[in-house]
Amino acid sequence: MPDHAANRLVERRLKITRVFDAPRRVVFKAWIDPQQLAQWWGPRGFTNPLCEVDARPGGTIRIIMRAPDGASHEMSGVFQEIIEPERLVFTNRAIGSNGEPLLEGLTTVQFTEQEGKTTMTLDTSAVALLPEANRMLSGMNDGWNQSLERLTMVLRG
Repeated sequence: MPDHAANRLVERRLKITRVFDAPRRVVFKAWIDPQQLAQWWGPRGFTNPLCEVDARPGGTIRIIMRAPDGASHEMSGVFQEIIEPERLVFTNRAIGSNGEPLLEGLTTVQFTEQEGKTTMTLDTSAVALLPEANRMLSGMNDGWNQSLERLTMVLRG
């Protein structure tokens, strides 16, 4: 009897809280300004040759990440909610090399400020749409944490 475990689709949920030494308007802008977002989005070693952001409810986000090995990884989504500078909610979908959706999810980012520092809480979930996306989800925690480390460096200037 064949083992179908490898074909099961995985769902992941992740919650990360970080404190940044910057006002929340500055941290919020780093999420919606394409020039800033391109500097920190993605794991260490990745670049973002394409970063488009239409930061309004119903507006889109589209990023093409380039891995250190040269492979491109596309992500797109739609902003569901934007309350500047408090909250962002957007869908996210990883797109395969043939244009097929690999995974889809929802990300909510909350920003609170106290004494000039911003506490950011990221709550994200995603589900694999194809078995090959399960591997992507297994790296979700590391990928987001590396992105947020890069955001810390961008905010430090």
